[in-house]
Amino acid sequence: MEIGTKVKKLRELRNFTQEFMAASLEMTPSGYGKIERNESEVTYQKLEKIAEVLGIKIEDIVNFNEKMVFNIMNNNNSNDGYVVNNNSISDNEKRLYEQLIEQLQEENKLLKSMLEKTHN
Repeated sequence: MEIGTKVKKLRELRNFTQEFMAASLEMTPSGYGKIERNESEVTYQKLEKIAEVLGIKIEDIVNFNEKMVFNIMNNNNSNDGYVVNNNSISDNEKRLYEQLIEQLQEENKLLKSMLEKTHN
């Protein structure tokens, strides 16, 4: 998997938009999109900034494998907030993750609507 594809998957796990990433990196959305489509080379400095925006380390991007399960919640492990599990997850765990994702999506919607109201 190429770096841009990994960045895209990690961005999606954070539920960040391309526009948010581009603004955070002081880039145009078009320029950022080229990174995710592997149409432009990513410098080490740019990768550092991307990792910072995503709240992870560069090696997390480089070593990302989409078959791993990441729990991006705070936990008591020493893995910087990630629980890596190469085994399949149980149905109960899957339901819990789905519920958590649904809850976070609803929270996101609420926060976005609150932001829109403050800008209007």
